[in-house]
Order: sequence, then structure tokens, then C-alpha cells
Amino acid sequence: MADQTYAPTLASLNSRPPPAWYDEAKFGIFVHWGLFAIPAFASGRGSISDAFKTDYDRAVAMTPYTEWYANAIKVAGTPSAEFHRRTYGEAPYEAFKAPFLAGIRDWDPAAWAEAFRDAGARYVVLVTKHHDGFCLWPSAVRNPRRPGWDSGRDIVGEAAKAVRDAGLRFGVYYSGGIDWSFNPEPLRTLADFMGSTPGGAYPAYAEAQARELVARYEPSVLWNDISWPTGQDRLWRLFADYYNTMPEGVVNDRWVCASLASKALRLKPARAALDARIKAHIAKNPAAFEGIIPQEVPHSDFRTPEYARFPDIQAKKWEATRGMSHSFGFNRNDQAADYAPAETLIGDFIDGVSKNGNLLLNVGPMADGTIPTPQLDRLKAFGAWLRANGAAIYGSRPWTRAEAVTDAGLPVRFTEAADGALNLIVLGSPAGEALRIKGLALAGPARRLDGDVPASVHAEGEDSLITFARPLTGAFAPTIRVAAAD
Repeated sequence: MADQTYAPTLASLNSRPPPAWYDEAKFGIFVHWGLFAIPAFASGRGSISDAFKTDYDRAVAMTPYTEWYANAIKVAGTPSAEFHRRTYGEAPYEAFKAPFLAGIRDWDPAAWAEAFRDAGARYVVLVTKHHDGFCLWPSAVRNPRRPGWDSGRDIVGEAAKAVRDAGLRFGVYYSGGIDWSFNPEPLRTLADFMGSTPGGAYPAYAEAQARELVARYEPSVLWNDISWPTGQDRLWRLFADYYNTMPEGVVNDRWVCASLASKALRLKPARAALDARIKAHIAKNPAAFEGIIPQEVPHSDFRTPEYARFPDIQAKKWEATRGMSHSFGFNRNDQAADYAPAETLIGDFIDGVSKNGNLLLNVGPMADGTIPTPQLDRLKAFGAWLRANGAAIYGSRPWTRAEAVTDAGLPVRFTEAADGALNLIVLGSPAGEALRIKGLALAGPARRLDGDVPASVHAEGEDSLITFARPLTGAFAPTIRVAAAD
């Protein structure tokens, strides 16, 4: 693949085989960190979907995403606006720049990288510019609306070096579709949000910054968010140049290009009509509005469901992305109950891998760069599980089916090793000397990966009975590897 040159055409881009490393890695870390980590506040307490289902007319300002704080404080009467007035008075969002930069003088990117490596992650994607438009690198591309709206310090470069020194791949996130330094209008509804991609000088600015990130940091992942402000031809040139620069690079699916329909949403009547349709759809189908699954685009290397997963094995590679709580950025109000249990996160990860997915699990550091203890605890849980069972994850591929269940009702997920061995992962904490898998007849030698415990598998009618030389300990998600048939 390294010798191939790609042309800026859809046919050429779609002829490119995805690099093997990305599929084999399975587990990455997302990092949302920026000025929003100082207030670390969001209005919502439930999921982002809850905000749109219960408070649609101002949902964008009521989500649990602390990284959307700069917009939320513009909408009068929201908890974020009230918190900002009580805490910071009339200070604008821009006033957070100086204290943020002063507060990270002792930030240690190597400590981040060590924690991510020990968690079992194989790649890291850092937010370089979120919707507030603030750049975490000293960009040579001048922001015409807000001069000096960058860190000065090369935070991206320091993180990239630390991550690579730890043996991990490094990627960059860039908010191409939203930039509130170019479009400061308060956003309340989904149509407001969809129609807020800036025009004018912004498309050239965003493309120049994306190219700068590629040239300066050589990211293995180019992760755009929301949409993309240029036309399709310019995007194909960007992709071709990226692939020819980074032969093992990958791009995600959130590159929906500007169109007449999206530009029409800059007009209030068009936004009002779309909002009416969305509200009616939510009222009729509330259960269908869970998480975010971006629309399919003409070219991408993987899809990115957010706080959602695909229910079946997918032919196309995908990557589930989520925070450990309901926010990506750190939320000062998160309590223990707001964080998903480690077993839930690990179980969802296993489920995704069995269906051709990766997990990009988010870390939201505090303003000084400290990773909160509840997040570190969950990273350590991932590391412990992967050290014992990672042979069933890294480099695996989906089997002919993804799911089964034990006779006790515990879910089971399957992956296939490169040598054809079958991995059975029980999403629970069984104990005892045997397991029965319903509706699947297998036979042959096997072993439990944690502790390398010998086991045997016998078909009993339509079921499989697995017996162990030493009893199961009650540890979460034990993994049994059944040898490939000769």
C-alpha cells in the first residue's frame, strides 16, 4: 500500500484497502481537553438524546456535553448561563484562555501516554480544535475573526511525541463543521446546529488547518466532526494528499460536504420547517432517537456511532465513541453514579469487537491536565482485562455469528483468531467448573485465557458443554479459546 499513489477521485479513494493496523488495534483513547475544562459545566444530567427528547427547543444548550459550554452560556435562562453569571460574572468565554494556559505549566503528557498504554489502548486521538474554535497548537493559519485564538504552546506536538514514545499511534480530531469563533449565533435546536457551518472565509481556513495538522503531526487518524465546509472535489484532494503522505492513515465518516440543502438551513424558515419535522418524528419514535449514528458518506475508512453501537456484524469497519459519563469533556458535577461501570464499558467494547467494531473511549482531563480518578479507575480495569484476555481481541475478526447465551442467561460474544481458533467471551461473572452454551454445538480442546487454564468442549445435542481443569473464579468476562479444527 505504501507504493500506491491515490488520485483525488472517488473511484481511486475507494480502491484503497484500509490499513491492517486500524482493524487489529481495536481500542483507542479519545481526549477532549480545552478551555471548556475550566468551567467544566453542562446543563444536562442525562444523555444527549434525553436533551433532544425532553427539551428540544433549546436542546443544543441543554446537552450534557461540557465541551459545548461556549454556546450554552449564550442561551439565556439555561443552567449553564446562570452558572456562568454566578461564577464568572460578565466575563466572555475568551477569558478562559489565559488561566487555562497558566494552569497547564506542569501538565505531563507522558503520564497520559503511560496510562493509555497500560489500559491496553493502541492509538490515541486528541481534540485539536473543538467547536469553540480554540486551537491547541500554534497554528500558522490566522483566524480572521479572532486573532491569537490558539494555545501558542504546541500541546498537540507534545502529546503526539509522548503517545508515540509509549508505542501508540497518534491521531487528530478537528471540528470541521462547527466553529463558534466564525459563527457566534446561539444554537438551540438541531436545525440550528445543522445550519451553523460557517461560510465565507471559513472553508479555506478549515482546509488549511487540516492540511497543517497533517503536515506538522503526520496523524495516523484524521477524525473530522459534524460535517465539512468545502465541496466534494476539494475534499477528495485533501483525502488523496493525506493518503499519499500517510500511507497507513485512516479517515472517519463525518465529512458530509456543504450542499445547497445544508446552506438553506442558514435561513430561519428552513430551520423552522426541519425542526417541526424532527419534533414530530421524536414524538412518534422516541426509542429510535438513542445515540448518534452519522449518515453514510461516499468515502470513509470507518463509521462512528456515538453513544450507540451496531446490533449486528457490519461489513464496513466501525468505531464506537463515547465518554465514560454522559459528557466527553470533564464535568465537575459528575458523581459516581454518572459514570458507566467498568464492566458495562468493557462489555460494550467486547460486543463491538465481535461485530467488526473498535472502541474509541474518551478521557476528559481536568483543566490542569489531571485525569479524574473515576476515569483512571476505568482505564485500569480495561488494562487488567486486556492483559488477561487481549489475545481474543487484538488482531481478531468477527466469526460467522456474534452472539449466543449460556443456559444461565449470560450473553456470549465470539471473535476469531488469525489461526482460526474461536474465542468465546462470557459477558458476566460466572463461577463453577463448567459452562453450557446454548444453540451452538462445538467440540475439541480449549483453554481459558486468564491463567491459561485447560478446558474441554463437548457437543451435547445443540449445545456445548465447556469444563475447566480449575473452576471459574467469578471474574468478569472470562474468555475461552477453542482450538481450530484440523
